Amino acid sequence: MVFPIVGANSESAVYEISNSMRFNRGSASYLAKTFSGTPTSTKICTISFWTKLADPKDTNAKVMFSAIKSGSNEDRIGFMGINNGILNNLEFAFNNTNAGSMMLTSGSDFVKFRDPSAWYHIVVAIDSSQGTASNRLKVYVNGTQFDTESRIEGGSATDDVPLTQNYELGFLTASLHAVGYNVESDGNEPYDGYISEFYFIDGQQLAPTSFGETDDNGVWVPKDAKDDLTFGNYGFFLEFKQTGSSANSSGMGADTSGNDNHFGPAGMGTDHITTDTPTNNFCTLNPLTAGSSDPEIREGNLQQYEHGATNSAGAAATMMPIKGKWYAELFLNGPSGNDYPFFGITDSYQLNRQGAQGTKMAAGFEISGNSNNQGTHNLGTITNTNTGWPSFSDNDIIMYALDCDNRKLWLGRNGTWINSGDPAGNSNQQLSWTLDANVCPFLLGYDNSQSGGGGDESMWNYGNPPFSISSSNSDANGYGNFEYEVPSGYYALCTKNLAEFG
Repeated sequence: MVFPIVGANSESAVYEISNSMRFNRGSASYLAKTFSGTPTSTKICTISFWTKLADPKDTNAKVMFSAIKSGSNEDRIGFMGINNGILNNLEFAFNNTNAGSMMLTSGSDFVKFRDPSAWYHIVVAIDSSQGTASNRLKVYVNGTQFDTESRIEGGSATDDVPLTQNYELGFLTASLHAVGYNVESDGNEPYDGYISEFYFIDGQQLAPTSFGETDDNGVWVPKDAKDDLTFGNYGFFLEFKQTGSSANSSGMGADTSGNDNHFGPAGMGTDHITTDTPTNNFCTLNPLTAGSSDPEIREGNLQQYEHGATNSAGAAATMMPIKGKWYAELFLNGPSGNDYPFFGITDSYQLNRQGAQGTKMAAGFEISGNSNNQGTHNLGTITNTNTGWPSFSDNDIIMYALDCDNRKLWLGRNGTWINSGDPAGNSNQQLSWTLDANVCPFLLGYDNSQSGGGGDESMWNYGNPPFSISSSNSDANGYGNFEYEVPSGYYALCTKNLAEFG
């Protein structure tokens, strides 16, 4: 079964989460802490966190939380790549599967996590002292409990390895713990995606209602839970509100439970702390829209990395509005001296019609400024203007002002709009079209050598930059973090703004 989750889309909520942490498989970024002392319990704990995963087509194992049990054996929770032929199913392994190995199921089918635009709330409640095996490990996704089917990793459907009764958890052992990779070996199986509000409760097997609730629209949402919880000795709460690089209250892995069980960051920069959260979901790239020559997607689905050598090497955004005015930036890496990359837009019709073939681009400009219109778009009549087209260099930041109301696109470079463009004044646009359509900013990153050119490794900023910027500009609603000033009337692509303007 495919587990459908709807991303946060409300304009306001009773409780707001302010931050998340972006984990990047390419740089093996993670948080780690070696625990000491005596836990409140050795058999009972609850783990709760929100996550938005990166590329659901990625077959690599991606561990969210792990801890050494003994030697090189570990407890772990993660998306374990292709496991028994199942891609992106949650696996729970204890003592390196020797004390239990389970996958998430619903009826006779496995639960698959395939939506790169959605936030999922996962609660793992463990009590190995329970006599009934099904009560030892309880797993909830967005408030709903799912079954766990016992499996040996790489084994058959008949393998039966439930959590061993009275197993003393690695999660509750005085040992190395990590959020974002497998502690079995340094940097092994790093996570790729976002994690927000990570709770660890030592000594209690809690229900998901301790951390979330169903709102008036029937949507599972977080609630302000910290003050109502007893954390136990090994308990911690990671809110990702700080940007320091040390394992203390000012660090990225600061524990705000009151226990001071702070984690230290590795492979992290300040840009890994983001405002993309379950209560304000920001736009990213959608790997599911990539063509036959998939670009590798990194940095929480914000970097198009290593394109192939065909002209389908691009990915659309997770948010493609049909109305409103939207601002985004693109950090350009490796613009080639040939005809690529393309800067422009794509529409939903173009993406669906092209399938695995074609450029995926609806309309735009080559690096040289020559225009490009694809015949299968649903934009009506397109008008391209390339007056005043500049030369592009490494580390340039391309500005996008997308006006879906007036069907226009402005492009800029390093703080200056091309052709004296004025998005706020609705004049001198680079691109216009005549039919309403769901569209988004687009980079076609063709690269004949497959690395080092054609926009290879370029990074998008829809409001949460995966690269360092020298200034900080938000939209009029206070959302987003951009290098350059957001034009008046334009907004970051996030669910709060979409609820108001989209």
